[in-house]
Amino acid sequence: MSRGALWIRLLKGVAPALLLVLAVLGSIIGGIAAPTEAAAIGALGSLLIVAASRRLNLKVLRETALDTMTTSAMIFFVIMTAQAFSLAFRGLGGERLIQDLFALIPGGTTTDILFFMGVLFLAGILLEWAEISYIVLPLFLPYFVAQGVDMVWLAALICIMMQTSFLTPPVGWSLFFFRRVAPAVVQTREIHRGVWPFIWMQLGAVVIVLIFPAIATWLPTAIGWMNR
Repeated sequence: MSRGALWIRLLKGVAPALLLVLAVLGSIIGGIAAPTEAAAIGALGSLLIVAASRRLNLKVLRETALDTMTTSAMIFFVIMTAQAFSLAFRGLGGERLIQDLFALIPGGTTTDILFFMGVLFLAGILLEWAEISYIVLPLFLPYFVAQGVDMVWLAALICIMMQTSFLTPPVGWSLFFFRRVAPAVVQTREIHRGVWPFIWMQLGAVVIVLIFPAIATWLPTAIGWMNR
């Protein structure tokens, strides 16, 4: 394959996905749509991309609708059970238990955040994002809010760490997507070995954002979402 043909193939494969990401995030950052409406923009953009690739048909629409309904039902079920868990946890003094746990960790807020990142990393290996978002995070975030930690900065650290843990074998939620799109000749153990450089790079990104919080806060500040 010539270099020109490779660039054309790359643009055809990557450009639609990048445009979709820009449409969704751009509509949120630009104030055009709230996150819920931006999700609708993403769904419409996905339909247009599939239609442009001439793969849009009733079978695809039916399978997509069923998958969406299944995922939405799972998320709502997690939310309902998480609310029941949170109520029982708080009623039994769980928040005080979390505070006492952090009190045993020496080093102040920085080591508390490092411990929290470690918990997220282990949770992301075993759990999906919905369970982490609605069960794990509500247990720890009130403590950091009380400590005056910048929530935008902490949210960026959480996202990077969760993305890192989703790549980590043996479970690795994102590895299932790699397995599905990879050719049959690529074995699962090769995928597990191949992701480690990216895991180390993303752990490095966590360290960089931890040391330089402005990396996470400069854009929200520049567009007026945060007051400094």
